Amino acid sequence: MTAPAVLNALRVSDAGLTTHEAHARFAQCGPNAVPTAAPVAPWRVLLSQFRSVVTLLLVSALVIAALTGDAADAAAIAAVLVLNVGLGFAVEIRAHRAVAALKTLEPRVAVALRDGVVAEIDAHAVVPGDVLILEAGQGVPADGRLLSGEVEVNEAALTGESVPVWKSVGAEVAAGVALPDRSTMIHAGTLVVGGAARAVVVATGGATELGAIGHLVGTTAPRKTPLELQLDALGRQLVWAALLVALATGVLAWVNGNSLAFVLESAIALAVAAVPEGLPAVATIGLAVAVRRMARQHALVRRLPVVETLGSVTVLCTDKTGTLTAGEMTVTTIRTCDRVYEVSGVGFEPVGAFSADGQSVNVRDHTDLEAALETGAAAGRGDVILASTGWTSRGDPTEVALATAAMKAGIDRAAVTRDMPEVGEVPFSSERQLMAIFHRHPATGRTTAFVKGAPHRVLDLCWSVFSRGDSRPLDAATRQMLHRANADMAARGLRVLALATGDVSHPDERSLLGLTFIALVGISDPPAAGVKEAVGAFRRAGIRTVMLTGDQRGTAEAIARELQLGADTEALTGDEVDALPDPDLDRRLATATVFSRVSPAAKLRLVTAYQRRGEVVAMIGDGVNDAAALKRADVGVTMGRRGTEVARDTATIVLTDDRFETIGAAIAEGRLVFENIRRFVFYLFSCNLAEIIVLLGTSAAGWPLPLAPIQVLWLNLVTDSVPALALALEPGRGDVMQQPPRRPSDTIVSWPFMRTITVYALLIAAPVLMAIVWQTLTGVEYARAITINFAVLGLAQLLHLGNARDDEPVLSWQRAVANRAALAALGLGAVSVFVAVQIPAIARLLHLVPLDRTDWLLVCGLSLVPAIVGQGIKVVRQWRRRAGGTV
Repeated sequence: MTAPAVLNALRVSDAGLTTHEAHARFAQCGPNAVPTAAPVAPWRVLLSQFRSVVTLLLVSALVIAALTGDAADAAAIAAVLVLNVGLGFAVEIRAHRAVAALKTLEPRVAVALRDGVVAEIDAHAVVPGDVLILEAGQGVPADGRLLSGEVEVNEAALTGESVPVWKSVGAEVAAGVALPDRSTMIHAGTLVVGGAARAVVVATGGATELGAIGHLVGTTAPRKTPLELQLDALGRQLVWAALLVALATGVLAWVNGNSLAFVLESAIALAVAAVPEGLPAVATIGLAVAVRRMARQHALVRRLPVVETLGSVTVLCTDKTGTLTAGEMTVTTIRTCDRVYEVSGVGFEPVGAFSADGQSVNVRDHTDLEAALETGAAAGRGDVILASTGWTSRGDPTEVALATAAMKAGIDRAAVTRDMPEVGEVPFSSERQLMAIFHRHPATGRTTAFVKGAPHRVLDLCWSVFSRGDSRPLDAATRQMLHRANADMAARGLRVLALATGDVSHPDERSLLGLTFIALVGISDPPAAGVKEAVGAFRRAGIRTVMLTGDQRGTAEAIARELQLGADTEALTGDEVDALPDPDLDRRLATATVFSRVSPAAKLRLVTAYQRRGEVVAMIGDGVNDAAALKRADVGVTMGRRGTEVARDTATIVLTDDRFETIGAAIAEGRLVFENIRRFVFYLFSCNLAEIIVLLGTSAAGWPLPLAPIQVLWLNLVTDSVPALALALEPGRGDVMQQPPRRPSDTIVSWPFMRTITVYALLIAAPVLMAIVWQTLTGVEYARAITINFAVLGLAQLLHLGNARDDEPVLSWQRAVANRAALAALGLGAVSVFVAVQIPAIARLLHLVPLDRTDWLLVCGLSLVPAIVGQGIKVVRQWRRRAGGTV
């Protein structure tokens, strides 16, 4: 719509609203604020933590410990329960801040016309029909249509655009275009960085583009991680297993004519044996160990289970600006009439070199290059300064890039114009497409214009060209050559500017004619250091990297080609994504690796579509426009320094060093953590199954209960948990990123895995059953017999730790000491078994009696059986693999 049509539709003049009318509209529309859902009561968040079966397992273990009268064990389990619930509570409370964080983008005050007078009002009081006064440095409080003037606006938070965009009044904009192309509109949450204008407000609060993002974030539900789903399912299976085993034991005891007290005691012992009370705690602490390791590599994890999900990631969706690229405009190419120069160095730091035809050049030996750098510096006001934290920019990003390039050659903007005071300026505008700064020579009185702008516009003003140290007429052939060079540079994804200079009669736009063309300058937001190598590493690891950006298609495709995102990189625009039905979009996702001009809703739809195809998606983004996709992704990743508060509160991983390749280290850690989870699940389950075999076997034979419930609980909490935690520290192999991603369907406990667990459980149970048979035949005193059973089972489980560490044998010294935590856990566990038996106070508590030297020799001999046989099995399997046989 034209500006008058908009005013007419809003029933307002360009003089703005009256105070009375503004109050009436406020009563109708409400405050200009992003709506947020009513806060969830903390007690509800706390209660929701107990819906997890993993947490219910801890509660069950606490109840069992309390029923057995062991206050110490009950207190220990309660402490772990508080830790588990507390971690989940803290993370979820923080997640509820995600939508509220959008409010940090809302300015506090606005400047508007009220009663025909310019007034500063509360930004929340802005209503549709208000006429805003916009100047550089102001935040935009609402969505509006320009009425007069023109402004340069930074829309990166909403669009992901790498550079500010100019907004003007008269541009014709088709209906339904993407937000980055709405050149007559301003939007809430953006920042005016240049120019001045008036705009009429057309939408406030939830009706703005910022409000639409808030709605997306608020209505997008995060998905449970595969680990959470599997642990929940595993927990339910364990609860049923415990009930069935306890029932079977009770029935057997009853059939054998035992008393009701014995039946109940047997059932409780089996229930305790069937439920690995340490599993939830070990899983939580094991993940926390991985989180700590990742933190040392600059990846902070805000939700523990997502660590394991990293190991399953198959698609990595990422923003471009500041993630794949440096986020800092950089001059990379300078095309003079004589030759093409390449410029090295990335970002604001003025360090780099110049080359031509692959050979390094000295700027002072090439007058055309020197003239280009001096003109570029003098034609703008951008600058870079060295602060305590490093080099920082000041001014428009494009002008900063020109100033930085000049400083790489030792050319300072202030030095270029030191003897020539500034006498005028023609500011850049979208219609003018150029900018000029005028300086006067005191000695001669001449006025020189330094001009930069769109190549076609600047070339139209030039009559000569600087070549070989002098100017010559700009003929048709040279003009055509420069137009072709401009097209070639643009096709490479560069933002191309033309530079020109010349003496003029007056410091105004009408005098800009007959200039001397200096050079074309190609500016890019180049790939950040290490990104190309990281993309290659992801490809070898079976992970696709897909770019989702708000930038132009050509720019996105050029970066994708440079980073080698795919052999046949297919690009789709946001409009094309919106137009595709779900089945067609799903098919295109198989080949498309670049999505440009995508809206927040389109990013969310793409992430969901990848998940619908069975992919596990990690999303990297740092803007408000990424928040909904970050929340929906299986793993949401944002940047710690550059990321917005909204992105940080929505993401599950924050990269504190803002480096793309850091996510690679996190994925490697995620792959390792799943293997370590399987290791300690294998250890816990084989140990607990061995206890079940012992208890069920003796119950079926009608023998006395070989272990009391409190003894089983002690073994589970002392000799199981600490060694299992040590398995979380097992180092990974160096080829972890050379393997394909783990399939999400891969379960922690599969049937083949259970068969292996059963074999090793029988190995652990065998020496205990041998001891029971010997006790039955020789008539060993019950208290001594039960103590021997306790010690044999405890030490056998501890020595089984070597079987759980690896599929390969751990017999070599180097392999044995690779995980020193496991050795320490083995020693600590052995001491705990010895202390439980030999210290009278503890022995009485556990219904044990001290053993003599002969008994301990018997215990040690029997408990070595699982370790010796287990390592023997692994040696045979290793030999058969190397011999090319089947296992």
